[in-house]
Parts: sequence; structure tokens; C-alpha cells
Amino acid sequence: MTEAKASLIDKMLESGAVLFGHFVLSSGKESDYYINVKKVVTDPEALETIAELIRALTGEKGIVFDRVAGPELGAVPIATAVSLRTRKPLVIVRKKPKGHGTGSQVEGDIEEGDKILLVEDVTTTGGSVLRAAEVLESLGARIAAIAVVVDREEGAEERITSKGYAFLPIIRVSEILERKETVKGQESD
Repeated sequence: MTEAKASLIDKMLESGAVLFGHFVLSSGKESDYYINVKKVVTDPEALETIAELIRALTGEKGIVFDRVAGPELGAVPIATAVSLRTRKPLVIVRKKPKGHGTGSQVEGDIEEGDKILLVEDVTTTGGSVLRAAEVLESLGARIAAIAVVVDREEGAEERITSKGYAFLPIIRVSEILERKETVKGQESD
């Protein structure tokens, strides 16, 4: 594990971005832990680390993209930071088309054939990010890859890759839980 990734996980644990208890997720699944990446993306240093980890991972995997997109709300700051880091234009995907003005579901320009790096904060089943991918593709874009800050390892990877998309998780939930146990063990020594 890189130092930047370990530092980000520590920041998530310290900030209360990882909570334990009983939670119902946006997928409808129940869980004994909740990951609120929004808690860390409000910290400029953590957000910068996330953007750099995504930039580095796309470079390492040879992912070429023209634009960075994120579905509202949780992924917007992440997509913005990655856009700034990579100097690629930003696209925001709304959950539903606007009820006024142009009625658009997307903010930002997309040209036919644009390769999009789609980013998400957390994936469980992948449903939300796949809906965003469909919206972008309906406008003529192609998804270069889907990058996620935390994969809960509950089927998103399989579902996303089965659609033919490259899946780039920065952190897997097993790494967070392992790091939590390591830190807990060091504190009790």
C-alpha cells in the first residue's frame, strides 16, 4: 500500500468517514458499516490526495480520457479535483433532468466520441454510476474507465466490468478494515 493511500485511509478513519452500526445503503442493502467519503472530500488535503491517486492510477493503467465526469452529489468534488489535476474538462451528471430551463441532465460539454473518466465516491452494487454511464453514452460519449474512491466489494466490480468498463478502485473496503485493525493493534501495544 502506498503511503498516500495509507494516509487517506487513516484520514477516513480519523474523520469519522467510516462508521459502524446498522445502516441502509442507497442500494437498499443493509450494512454494519457506512462509508461517507463526503466527510473527507471536504478536507482540501484529502481531496488533493484522492485526485492524485486517481490521476496516478489512470496513468499506470494507460487510461486515456478527454473529460472527467461525476454524478451528483458525492462525486462532484472528486470529479472537480481530478479535472483540475489532469487539466481535463469537467462534466456533472444529474440524478434526474432539470425541471426547468433546458431540462438537461448533464452540465458541461460532451462531443460525440469523447472518452470520459467517470468517477464515483463509493460503490456497492454499481447501480448509480452505471446509470450515470448510460446518460453519458446516450449523448455520444464513451466511458474510458470508472474510478471509485471506495469499493465496498459487494458486486460493483463484477457488474461494472460485465458491462465492458474498466474499473479502478482507489481503496477497497477490505483495506480500510485491515488498516483499522492494524492501527488498533498498534495502539494496544
